[in-house]
Amino acid sequence: MKITHLHLVNFKRFTNLRIENIPETSKLVLLIGANGSGKSSVFDAFAFVDAAIKRDIGPTEDFWNYFKKKINEPVSVSIQFADQTTLIVSDDRFLAPNLPKTTFYGRTSFRQIPRLTRKVLGQSNINIEQDADRPIFFIDRDIRFENDVEKITATILKDFFRLGQSNEQIWQKYINPINNALENIFGSANGTKLQLIEIIPPLEGKVAQINFRKGDSEFHYNYLSAGEKEVVNLLINLLSRRSLYQDSVCFFDEIDLHLNTKIQFNLLKEITENWIPENSQLWVASHSLGFIEYAKQSENASIIDFDDLDFDLPQTLFPEPKDNPEIYEIAVSKEFLPALFQHMDIYFVENKDKDYYANVEIPKTLFVAENNRNSVYHKVRTNQYKGIVDRDFLTDDDIIQIKKHYPRLVVLRYYSIENYLYHPDNLEEYYQAQHKEFDKSQYIAQLTETKNQVKDTFIPTLMLKRTEYPYFSEPEYNGNSLQNRFKNKNENQEQSAEIARYLNSNDFETYYKVLPMKSYCTHLPQRQNIPKTELAKTSWFKGKIQKLLAEYSNNL
Repeated sequence: MKITHLHLVNFKRFTNLRIENIPETSKLVLLIGANGSGKSSVFDAFAFVDAAIKRDIGPTEDFWNYFKKKINEPVSVSIQFADQTTLIVSDDRFLAPNLPKTTFYGRTSFRQIPRLTRKVLGQSNINIEQDADRPIFFIDRDIRFENDVEKITATILKDFFRLGQSNEQIWQKYINPINNALENIFGSANGTKLQLIEIIPPLEGKVAQINFRKGDSEFHYNYLSAGEKEVVNLLINLLSRRSLYQDSVCFFDEIDLHLNTKIQFNLLKEITENWIPENSQLWVASHSLGFIEYAKQSENASIIDFDDLDFDLPQTLFPEPKDNPEIYEIAVSKEFLPALFQHMDIYFVENKDKDYYANVEIPKTLFVAENNRNSVYHKVRTNQYKGIVDRDFLTDDDIIQIKKHYPRLVVLRYYSIENYLYHPDNLEEYYQAQHKEFDKSQYIAQLTETKNQVKDTFIPTLMLKRTEYPYFSEPEYNGNSLQNRFKNKNENQEQSAEIARYLNSNDFETYYKVLPMKSYCTHLPQRQNIPKTELAKTSWFKGKIQKLLAEYSNNL
């Protein structure tokens, strides 16, 4: 089973959350976000529908109210799978057509057992096949580890006595899979290689003897480090139960606890590729760098970003582009990006423009979003970063002076990124690729006509608008003519008059460079119903951005 769409209404943190367009090929779905951002609430939704499918937890009022954001409003969880099966659970409806009771399998973050305590077999009378020992809520402690140990040791005894399996067969079946995984996760260096050497059931009043070797030392499970116990706990659990979940959605919360970055990467790789069956899907919540890096590299992984969202409002989330460096900010602040990407050019850009620049596919280049033009400018001015800002209402000479004094700050040659996306040449290429008609001359005529209708609404405010620009505001420029360009001074008035001359011209390339295409000309039919991300994939757009960045790079 693989989820492609999820819809939660009045559920826990979420007023109305949609997660959409998860590729059917995604074996791993990684939820990233700061603590408290809502990741575990998604897993609560899986536990909620799991209880409905299994029908083994009574639908008490307290049970329902735990999941409701607003007690007096209905709660709803809707899940669509890759085979088009839809599961809906709400106050008044339960729709789960022919879904097996093993559709979901989850582990909470509260699962580590610091020491073994059971001293006899049969101490737990749990139906593992029905997952009867699972926590009811995702804030509860997961106590399944000793049940898993008991199941494995009991099965080993049955294999030996009833099936007559040899020691070698038992070793290959139960010990080798664990040791192969431990080597893949922790490494094979002498002195640090961790190996499981025996699993002896609890007998004669003693706890189970799960013993390991590291270097020349042998020691019991109880004496593993917290990180080692975290890994062993998970592997024993999967060894015990994964045969039951060959076609399931597995959801594990914070399995990166107590692990360093390299081991985080190795663990997620090992579990995803070697322990989760091909027909199953693994959902993991984390904010660790190692997990993010593995998901970024994997072709069969999707990353969903929950960070910095207001879930009191409806939100629709999609898998993040793998080339978006902002996914690393959950684990690493922007200030550390140069250290993380030492051999790459990092450009800070305005807000969502990063999505369009990323399509340009410039080798060894990353685009990182900042809130606005001023934030990008201050990043470049106070650090060794590069940046790209909109032209806005800058004259040609303004751009020359800015380039001279801030050589790492790239200024677009048109008003905004939208001027590139909706440029006649770019639209012409797009429409030709779609095998649709496009009259470029008519489009330019419509742009000119619209420009003449609206220009007088913003020409009178040009001088005031330019006072918002941050350029040359540093103390070292105090009182000179450059700083006065963006103050209520004669220099600003002169440059504003130049912008007005651009706008009063009917020559397309003269006025278009300062025409606010982000806010105006939006009604023209040629730009309707076209995703801007598609317009950013044309050869024309890529060529213009590549040429502009190359021009600045050559001057550094």
